[in-house]
Amino acid sequence: MSKQGRTTLRLDKVLTHMGYGSRSDIKKKIKQAGVTVNGVRAKDSGMHVDPYKDDIRIDGEQVQYKEFIYLMLHKPPGVVSATEDTRDRTVLDLLEPEHLAFEPFPVGRLDKDTEGLLLLTNDGKLAHELLSPKRHVPKTYEAVVSGDVTEADVQQFASGVTLDDGYVTLPGELTILRKEQQGDEVVSHISLVIHEGKFHQVKRMFQAVGKKVAYLKRVQMGKLKLDEGLRIGTYRELTEDELLQLGKDETSR
Repeated sequence: MSKQGRTTLRLDKVLTHMGYGSRSDIKKKIKQAGVTVNGVRAKDSGMHVDPYKDDIRIDGEQVQYKEFIYLMLHKPPGVVSATEDTRDRTVLDLLEPEHLAFEPFPVGRLDKDTEGLLLLTNDGKLAHELLSPKRHVPKTYEAVVSGDVTEADVQQFASGVTLDDGYVTLPGELTILRKEQQGDEVVSHISLVIHEGKFHQVKRMFQAVGKKVAYLKRVQMGKLKLDEGLRIGTYRELTEDELLQLGKDETSR
């Protein structure tokens, strides 16, 4: 929705959305004369404001409102790509309260034992576009594979691989980066680009050619690349350039 098309919002909704507390917290803060709008003390938490034009301050701090949040997470192994789980830590457990206030969710999923790039956002439209099977958004993985990955495997992946349930994958671009001998076994380091996201797809593709994935990391989704300076288990907001790579621009946020 463009900024021109936006309507005003309740003051308490703006402040809770930005992580300044619950509605009751905001009400209390207003009673304590801690909130101003355009230099005037706010007296009603339900008053309507334009969060993009009005100067809203809480305890003197200007509120920089944004509707959506876009986070790049370097997901660690052992954490599940979900908003809640009764047994394991989720990716939301890695976020600070100020970002949790936006109620983000992971765009797609990485297996529990897989690390790498995971996008979290509260922008449902963007998530749908990135996950739509019709879009065939490419995803790039790096993996360590137990077994000798050969040119025959490269050709097989390029033709599509038949998985254990009979599904034939879309063509994938498999690149052999290097091989090493570990005892009696050959270990292959590879890069793979796939254009869909079936359950455990990368692991099942290698299983179909008699190999086993020992380590898996997603490094790119569409044009968005994992920031290699982002330590595992940490995250940051996307830059303007990265948002443009995802097809977002100023008028759509």
